[in-house]
Amino acid sequence: MAAAAPVASQAQAVLRGRLCDPGFVHSALRSSPDTNYSKLKYLVASSVSEACNNSVLLLGPRGCGKAAVVDMVLEDLKKEHPDAISVIRLNGMLHSDDNCATKEIARQLCLEHQLSFSKMASSDDNTEFIIDMLRECGLAHKTILFILEEFDLFAQGKQRLLYSLLDAMQSLTSQAVVIGVSCRLDADQLLEKRVRSRFSHRKLLFVPSSLEDTRRLVEHLLILANDSGLPANYIMDYNSRLTNIFSDKKFKGILNSLMDADATTSNILRFLFRAVSYMDMESGFLSMESFVKALSSMQRQPKMDSLQDLSILELYILVCMHRLEDKEQSSYNFTSIMKEYRSIQDAYKTSDKYTSTVCFRAFEHLLDRELISFGDNRGRNQALEYRPVKLLVSSRELAQSLKLNTTCPAVLQKLFDRERYM
Repeated sequence: MAAAAPVASQAQAVLRGRLCDPGFVHSALRSSPDTNYSKLKYLVASSVSEACNNSVLLLGPRGCGKAAVVDMVLEDLKKEHPDAISVIRLNGMLHSDDNCATKEIARQLCLEHQLSFSKMASSDDNTEFIIDMLRECGLAHKTILFILEEFDLFAQGKQRLLYSLLDAMQSLTSQAVVIGVSCRLDADQLLEKRVRSRFSHRKLLFVPSSLEDTRRLVEHLLILANDSGLPANYIMDYNSRLTNIFSDKKFKGILNSLMDADATTSNILRFLFRAVSYMDMESGFLSMESFVKALSSMQRQPKMDSLQDLSILELYILVCMHRLEDKEQSSYNFTSIMKEYRSIQDAYKTSDKYTSTVCFRAFEHLLDRELISFGDNRGRNQALEYRPVKLLVSSRELAQSLKLNTTCPAVLQKLFDRERYM
């Protein structure tokens, strides 16, 4: 077993390197001609090679891979045409103002072509400079790629930036591609008529990953290749164990739970990185327990953490409040809670008896932790013990906290369970 630890550490490093490498994560997209990556690359590559203008919108919810596809296409094109493209990036959250956007485009163009940039230039001067640069780059057979993230924010207001860019691209001497990225599926409908008439109306739709897509992605990221630099016997054994885990219904349930909360690729990567971190270093392999722990760590709730640190008296107060709510008591305060607490002590003759002063301090502590709160803002001038309160913890959360708390008295657990199932 000790000999497995160095190999496991190497495997861990290989897997973490994969998960942190966007190129490897999305490399499967390059193998199919039907992916949005292939379609976007063909569109932009043909515009570069044929010296024509184009515009396209990438539409889909956040986290479904739009930016990753754009980055992959740009990376490939820079390798294939190192001197034939120039990239300008804008973000609608930062540059939705037309003056700010034209200034930023001029700044990036100057930086790209090693020209001096004037901060004092007016908006008209910057617009004229952009049009001149489009013409000069066209004559030099160099394509300018405009990446407009949060495209829908550029479509607000008078849309002068979009009109100026698309209008300049109508010239035979210009050579540019506008790629708009937006999470709004109706982003093209936000365009004014004069802008829409100059837009090429090409759209690539991105959809969230299905369960099967996510399963394939997980296999792609975790299955070790023969050229991973690890012993062949280890790779064979590791892949065999991992395949058995993937076919287990419990693992499918874990993936379902993960995707119900957040189906984005970035969330899947965070989950897998945690699973790799929980690898059993003694055996040297990923186990089902690794994925269970990873899911549990991602689903941690601050309220549950607070419940686990409570004292026995504070648990008594919460159970008393739960009993009062089960009795459909619409309004109760600290005094009502203490009456319920005393009735429990009298009925079960427990040794967990505390004075009213100690109970009130525990009550205040629960208020500070926001596990309970005041029922309304009325009666602010009243003493705290007379103000109505309410429980901010669900029955399920309270039941789970009682089970996890090792110091919880058995009588309290039995009392709560009996109340739940009455």
